[in-house]
Amino acid sequence: MASYSPAPTEEAPRGGPPSVKSEGSNESMKLKKEISLVNGVCLIVGNMIGSGIFVSPKGVLMHSASYGLSLLVWTIGGIFSVFGALCYAELGTTITKSGASYAYILEAFGPFLAFIRLWTSLLIIEPTSQAVIAITFSNYMVQPIFPTCVPPYLANRLLAAACICLLTFVNCAYVKWGTRVQDFFTYAKVIALIAVIITGLVKIGQGHTQNFEGLFEGSSQDPGHIALALYSALFSYSGWDTLNFVTEEIKNPERNLPLAIAISMPIVTVIYILTNVAYYTILPINSILDSDAVAVTFADQVFGVMNWTIPFAVALSCFGGLNASILASSRLFFVGSREGHLPDYLCMIHVTHYTPIPALLFNGIMALIYLCVEDVFRLINYYSFSYWFFVGLSILGQLYLRWKQPDRKRPLKLSLVYPIVFCFLTVFLVVVPLYSDTINSLIGIGIALSGVPVYFLCCYTPAHKRPLRLRSLIAKSGVLIQKVCYSVLTEMDKDL
Repeated sequence: MASYSPAPTEEAPRGGPPSVKSEGSNESMKLKKEISLVNGVCLIVGNMIGSGIFVSPKGVLMHSASYGLSLLVWTIGGIFSVFGALCYAELGTTITKSGASYAYILEAFGPFLAFIRLWTSLLIIEPTSQAVIAITFSNYMVQPIFPTCVPPYLANRLLAAACICLLTFVNCAYVKWGTRVQDFFTYAKVIALIAVIITGLVKIGQGHTQNFEGLFEGSSQDPGHIALALYSALFSYSGWDTLNFVTEEIKNPERNLPLAIAISMPIVTVIYILTNVAYYTILPINSILDSDAVAVTFADQVFGVMNWTIPFAVALSCFGGLNASILASSRLFFVGSREGHLPDYLCMIHVTHYTPIPALLFNGIMALIYLCVEDVFRLINYYSFSYWFFVGLSILGQLYLRWKQPDRKRPLKLSLVYPIVFCFLTVFLVVVPLYSDTINSLIGIGIALSGVPVYFLCCYTPAHKRPLRLRSLIAKSGVLIQKVCYSVLTEMDKDL
C-alpha cells in the first residue's frame, strides 16, 4: 500500500543500508496516500468477515443455548466492537503513524511494551492466523475433489502454501493489485452472505417461523457460559483495527479513517445478525451444534444443486481475509523496523514498484513456517490473552494521553465513556481465557515474555555494545537483501 518517490541514496542512521533522500531536499522519502474511502471500507469488512460466519457461528449458540439469547449476544458484541473501533478512529487521527496498537502503545507507554506487542505479533499472532486462514481456504477448495474422504494432508498444505505465496507476490508486485484483490473478494463474500440472508428472509415471509417459537426458552443462566458466548462473538468481530495498520497511506485520514470505520461496523454487525437469523430460520439448534460448517449445512437444505456455491464462497472469503492480513501485518513489521525494533532491511522498499518487499517476504516466510506445524490450529489458543491485552493497553493509552496531553490536536474527540467502557470490556476479555483456558493462556504469556531478553539485547543495548558477530550478521544480511530485493531504506516521515 506504500508508494514512494525514488531519489539519490545517502548513508543511513544506525549503520544500516543506504537511505533515500529527495533530490535537492533534506526531506526523507514519504509514503504516498493510495487508500481511498472505498478501499478502507473493503479492508475492514474484508478482514472482519472471514470464514467464521460461514463455518462456525455455533460457538455463541453453544454457550447461550437459545436462539434469542444468541442473537442478543451477537448484537451486544457488535455494539462493543463499535466502541473499540471508534476509540481506534480517535487514536488513528491523533497518532497518524501506521502500525495500529503497536504505534499507540509506543506513543503512550514507550518502546518496551511496544516491542513486546510487536514480538507477540511476529512470533505467534500474525503467522499463526495467516496459516490457519490459508489452511481453511485449502480445505474448501479441495473438498469437491475428495467428496467422500479426507483430503491428503500434503495436498492441503501445498495449496495453502501456494495461496500465501500468490498473495505475497501480488502485494509485492504493485500497490494497486493488493487493493483491487481486496475490493473484489470483499464484494464476493458480502454478496454470498446477502444470498444467505435473502433466502432466510424469504423463508420467514413464507411462514417458516417455527424455530423462533419460545425464542429464549432454554437460555443459559450460567454467567460463565454467557461470558464465553460473548467472548466468541467478540472474537468473530475482531479485525476492525485493520485500517489503522496503514494510517499513513490513507487519503485524507482525518476524514476517511473514522468514516470508513463508521460505514464498516454497522455493515458487519447487520450482516452477522441477519446471517444468523437466516441460519436459525432453516436449521434447528441440534443441526447447528452438530455441524462443522453451518453455512454448508444451510446450503445443502435450501440451495439444491447450487449448494457448491457456499464452500466456494468460504474459500473466497478466506482468500480476501488472508490478503488483508498479509497487507496489514507486513506494514506492522515495516513500521517496527523503522522504529528500530526490527532489522533495518524490513523497512526497505523496492526502487521502482515502491512496495515494502522485504517486510512482505518476511511475513510470508513466517506464515509458511507455521504451515509446517501439523496442529497449527492449536496455536490460535495461545494468543487470545496477548491479543486482547494489547488492544486494551492501546485504548488505555488513549486515556493516558488525554490526561498527559490534554491540548494535543485531536481531529476526532470522543466522550471518555467509549474508552472507559471498552477498557473494562478488555479486562473481561483477558480474564475469560485465563479462567476457561488457563494452560494455553499461560503459554501465550510465556511467548510474550520471551521477547524481554531480545529487547534488552537487540534494542535497549547501544549498537556498539551488542555482540560483534550479531552486528556483522545483520549488516551483511541487510546488504544481501537490499540487492536481492532491489530495495532501499526509507526513514520516518518527519511530519508524523
